[in-house]
Amino acid sequence: MGGPHRGVFLLFRVLCVSLTLSEVGAQSTRACARWCPPNSSCVNGTTCRCLPGFSSSSGEILSSPVDSCDDINECAPPSTASCGKNADCQNTEGGYYCTCVPGYELASGASAFRNESENTCRDKDECSSGQHQCHNSTICTNTVGSYVCGCRPGWVPKPGFRNKQNTTVCEEISFPAWTPPPGIQSPSLSRFFERVQSISRDFKAASTQKTMKDLILSLDDLLKTTGDLEKLNLSSRHQTAASLLTGLEHTLRTLGKAISKDSFTYHSPEGTELSLVVQEQGNGNITIGQSHARMLLDWAVAAGAGEPGPAVAGILSSPNMQQLLSDSSLDLDLEKKAQLEESYESPVHGAQLRLLSAVNSVFLSNTNTDKLDSPVTFAFSHLPGTEEQKEHGPREERICAFWKHDGSSSGHWATSGCRILGTGNDSTTCQCNHLSSFAILVAHYNVEDPKLTLITKVGLSLSLVCLLLCILTFLLVRPIQGSRTTVHLHLCICLFVGSAVFLAGIENKGGQVGLRCRLVAGLLHYWFLAAFCWMSLEGMELYFLVVRVFQGQGLRKRWLCLIGYGVPLVIVAISAIFAATYKNGYGNSLYCWLSHENGFHWSFQGPVTFIVLCNAVIFVTTVWKLTQKFSEINPDIKKLKKARVLTVTAIAQLFVLGCTWVFGLLLFDARSWVLSYIFTILNCLQGFFLFLLYCLLNKKVREEYRKWACMVTRNKYSEFATTTSGSSSSHSQTRVRTEPGADVQSRRHLGLGPALTGSFFCRPSGRRSPACEGVVPAATAAPVTSAAFAATAAPVTSAAFAHAEDRPLLSHCPAPSALLPWSPHAPRRRG
Repeated sequence: MGGPHRGVFLLFRVLCVSLTLSEVGAQSTRACARWCPPNSSCVNGTTCRCLPGFSSSSGEILSSPVDSCDDINECAPPSTASCGKNADCQNTEGGYYCTCVPGYELASGASAFRNESENTCRDKDECSSGQHQCHNSTICTNTVGSYVCGCRPGWVPKPGFRNKQNTTVCEEISFPAWTPPPGIQSPSLSRFFERVQSISRDFKAASTQKTMKDLILSLDDLLKTTGDLEKLNLSSRHQTAASLLTGLEHTLRTLGKAISKDSFTYHSPEGTELSLVVQEQGNGNITIGQSHARMLLDWAVAAGAGEPGPAVAGILSSPNMQQLLSDSSLDLDLEKKAQLEESYESPVHGAQLRLLSAVNSVFLSNTNTDKLDSPVTFAFSHLPGTEEQKEHGPREERICAFWKHDGSSSGHWATSGCRILGTGNDSTTCQCNHLSSFAILVAHYNVEDPKLTLITKVGLSLSLVCLLLCILTFLLVRPIQGSRTTVHLHLCICLFVGSAVFLAGIENKGGQVGLRCRLVAGLLHYWFLAAFCWMSLEGMELYFLVVRVFQGQGLRKRWLCLIGYGVPLVIVAISAIFAATYKNGYGNSLYCWLSHENGFHWSFQGPVTFIVLCNAVIFVTTVWKLTQKFSEINPDIKKLKKARVLTVTAIAQLFVLGCTWVFGLLLFDARSWVLSYIFTILNCLQGFFLFLLYCLLNKKVREEYRKWACMVTRNKYSEFATTTSGSSSSHSQTRVRTEPGADVQSRRHLGLGPALTGSFFCRPSGRRSPACEGVVPAATAAPVTSAAFAATAAPVTSAAFAHAEDRPLLSHCPAPSALLPWSPHAPRRRG
């Protein structure tokens, strides 16, 4: 074959071989495609490989038709993709890309980039670009990576719309409603609330700080000169204080959100201080304070949950508020009470309080402060001058207390949830798990003394027995009847009733002044005043007897009773009207006695002091007059001696009653520990002293007691009398018998009086006394006239009769029934 033909032939053979190889290759490719999974490529006729961005659980090379290629998530850990700061990785099918996080954008304006090297993400200002969704009542504030919709100054979010970008709606701050407490009639309080209403009408959010200052100055004007507020009763004063405290807390909490600064402090000329802090967000502890108090709390506690607007925390210190909170009661928690009783080894019934610090009101945005998640620590400064008062006594305790509101809008001091961490001369630190109005109190506890209680009960019982004996003696012993006996009788009755009421109901164990306690206090007031009035009547009797030179017989019985019971009734009636008007006076938290509020205790102390001083003047005058009478040339010795005895007895009575009640007036003072013992002992001996003065030391009363003893023992009673003639050289003994039918006028004509005194004895009823021999029975005896007596008796001079008053003159043997003083056959005695 020639050369050209040979070349064509070779070309033909190459073409054929190529076609054959192409057909074979095509067949192989069609075989691989039939079993390789999606997202893979064929390696040869028997294996496949996953495409980039995909992987298989079987490995890199796939050799089985059941294998699969799955997408690789480059953004999930362990991530191989890195987008950089402020960017997010976005996974795609077989790959990924990067975008800026919300609130950021690329500097180039593109929406995505491939890797960290292309990251140019920066903060996006949604507010300036108009890409926010804030309500037109709010202000958009750009933040790093975002924005917030906040209220403009003087506006607050509506409830439920706090700092929410899409739904925040604000409203202008308004002055909160503040109304006076109901039922309180006080001109100064009315003027204060008129001032509050004026401040409310003129309120502008831009001048919130000025509004707060005006409120504090108005409060100072009200408390600086309380005036008519001091005349309110205890409950009304406490209700007024509670209204002022809660109203101020609510108003300052609301207005605090409108101030432009983060903090605000104000110190008024009267010493009232306000400190508050306002923050949108805060973490950790924060300290708020001024000169009166400092407070450390967790800011999360102040903000609370779901409270609209910025968080507010503040403290208001008012040193003048204690004028309205004086004489408040203290409710001890069980743990503290048990601790004190263990320390004093005696029951604790209450306390008398004195404020050591200003009244500090704490207010937060968080209104749910009854149980805080973390406690709040306070440091309260003591008011100037309080440390100069009495030092810490054995029954005194410093208390960290809070004002607890009750259902009647009033309240009392309480200690639950608070404890003292430390105290010094100038300040006290305490910790509480709730918030209210706080103060440091000095509490003088009324610790019951078992010994004093025993002395009181036993001693007053003894005194009541002695007073009862005095009353029976004055009623039944006829020889001592007279105006002075009437005075003594009613004096003992008043003391008996007053002591019985005192013993039964003086303690106010419930702590609340109710009708029972007021009634007991009123009865004690009346009966003890009546006792002193009757004591003053005895001074008047001495005046008529001595100073007026024995002229007249003194006051009549009806006038005595009118003065003795009428004067104290008028005083108590006026005091009761006063107490009803001001709703205080009778009773306090410890005793059913006169309250010291508004000087009410002077309704007793005033008259008592006046009576004691007047009687003292009368007795001094009496002693002076008696001295003059004894120095006269011809004094009436018998009457002067009688007056002297009466004066000495009256002075002794004044000393007993006066000294007893001098200490008794101090019994109700918180510090009268020793004086309580003195008063109790004297009061217990009071009835015994009167029984000793008026009964046991009185000869006539003793004689009647002997007669009663004869009657009880069923022995006959004998009475002998011996008289001596006027001659100093001769003595004769005259026995005279008198019967109930004897001529009384004849005895008076002879100077014998209605009866004669003598010495007595009892003899057994079965024997006849020689002294009774020759006695003519009363039925047959003739009346003894003055003439008959003159004819039969030995000469008896008036001097002899005067001298024989205390010597035996008569002999009489009556029947046992005649020994009774009310018997018609009883021998009548000289008064």
